[in-house]
Amino acid sequence: MELLLKTKGRVVLTGVGKSGLICKKIAATLSSTGTPAFFLHPTDAAHGDLGMVKGEDTVIAVSNSGETEELLSIIPIIKSFGIPVIAITSNPKSSLAKLSDVVLNLHVDKEACPLNLAPTTSTTATLAIGDAIAAVLIKLKGFTNQDFKRLHPGGKLGVRLSKVKELMRKGNEIPKVKPETSVKEVIYEISSKKLGATLVVDEEGKLIGIITDGDLRRAFENGFGLESKAEEIMTEKPKVIDGNLFAEEALKIMEENKITVLPIVNQEGKVEGIIHLHDILGRRILGF
Repeated sequence: MELLLKTKGRVVLTGVGKSGLICKKIAATLSSTGTPAFFLHPTDAAHGDLGMVKGEDTVIAVSNSGETEELLSIIPIIKSFGIPVIAITSNPKSSLAKLSDVVLNLHVDKEACPLNLAPTTSTTATLAIGDAIAAVLIKLKGFTNQDFKRLHPGGKLGVRLSKVKELMRKGNEIPKVKPETSVKEVIYEISSKKLGATLVVDEEGKLIGIITDGDLRRAFENGFGLESKAEEIMTEKPKVIDGNLFAEEALKIMEENKITVLPIVNQEGKVEGIIHLHDILGRRILGF
């Protein structure tokens, strides 16, 4: 592990057949967790692609038997470049193992295949080792949630690890009224901002309440009219969230409290923004 941690270049995964497919997955996992890596097919390497391998790289060669001819033809050349080689094999006495600087023994004596032919147990074990290597490197390198987000800007993971302040609506997008605002003007503010709610703030911009479509309906049912004041029908002490928390936490608060909007306030209680359920789900945070 120390060898991989000190690698200043890339980690190059190489293998043939099913082992090659596993190498591709390991390379992808390493790259997405802060360790640049790529897959190099041994045959392509023997026909010019060895030029992709640089002196600061480290090579991980995968072969259950340790006698894969295509691998054995390129490992001596890689070694001549001064590049360290890590072997993953079930035969620590194999030719590949003897050529390598480090040997990770799979300890696979028999495949799960009834014929003991198709790579099954060996490929699963190799994948487990690759994932374990990636997990340890994450820990050793101090790779964080924000580092992960930087490498996954799109899709579910990217939004899931986004902070609320990155997704919230701010400035003129925030629906807000004063305590003395009439219900008639409240309705206009809610309709114009199209979030199904408006915040109620004081002269200093501090949040003192919220009015939702549901609050309006209940207000009319209880006899309040268009000239009533916002402070008379608002819900006091609404749920809020810190802008530095993750969008996932905002979604959790909304689901637990059966609400669709959350005000974002600072430590002084002043409104910084508002986030709607659709601002999160619309970006496919958790597969919705």
